[in-house]
Amino acid sequence: MSSRSSTQSGSQYLVVAALSAFFMGTIGAISHYAGTGAETVTFYRLLVGAVLMAVFLLATGQLDKLFVWPGFKVLITGSFLAGFVVFYITSMSYTSMANAIMLIYLAPVAASVVAHFFMGEHLTRVSVALIGLALFGFAMMMEFNVSLSGRAEEALGLFYGLCAMCCYAAFILTNRLIDDKVHVLTRSGYQMLAGALCMLPLVLQQSESISINQWSWLILAGIVPGFLAIMLAVIALRALPAATFGTLAYLEPITVVVFAWVLFDQTLSILQLSGCALIMFSGVVQALQSTK
Repeated sequence: MSSRSSTQSGSQYLVVAALSAFFMGTIGAISHYAGTGAETVTFYRLLVGAVLMAVFLLATGQLDKLFVWPGFKVLITGSFLAGFVVFYITSMSYTSMANAIMLIYLAPVAASVVAHFFMGEHLTRVSVALIGLALFGFAMMMEFNVSLSGRAEEALGLFYGLCAMCCYAAFILTNRLIDDKVHVLTRSGYQMLAGALCMLPLVLQQSESISINQWSWLILAGIVPGFLAIMLAVIALRALPAATFGTLAYLEPITVVVFAWVLFDQTLSILQLSGCALIMFSGVVQALQSTK
């Protein structure tokens, strides 16, 4: 009986992790329907997420996790989080959702290389092979066409995607430097708040008028890919091995590709789909290797 209940409990956490990845993948579609600037979407996604995190901590009596100084490293990672989100959303204005999200999922590769040379986290032969495989997958997504002449918008989209990837890689690396004593809920809440404050001057400068319909999408951005996605990830990480969670996280790019196809008719060739599969395969194996 206990074995059966334990299995059911484990299955529930798998569902929670899958939902977290799915919710993360909705930001592209939500930002498209919001119809506002990337800075505005980023600001409200992070601000609403931070406010809801504070409300959650207050409602659950976890004041010690709310009224605490998180440290400068947490605030710095918040700025990288803001950069990652705003560049990702901007990238999708010039290139396909699939190209943007796959560029972002090269961030763990970039972080591994930086950690190898500057943080003493040496790469194994398997890790190097997986990095090469992911890069080859990206070349397949580009259909081995390096020249972007005559495709100025595509080049700009890839540039913003690379900026998002760099910010995400920096976010991964700086998070490793944060003291484990800072609770993950505290860390997440203050990172979102710091990111929102970074975006505030840009939002005020734009002074963009927002309709009622746009407000609904902006609030949804803060609830679904903001607060809910992070909360479910925290819950899942308490019960699942890192490798299992890392594997399920690859449901996010799948979600993005599916949304792009169903909602916006952004189709991929067989070669590009194979490149997506290679990138995701290398990420899954890398997650399994990191646990070992």
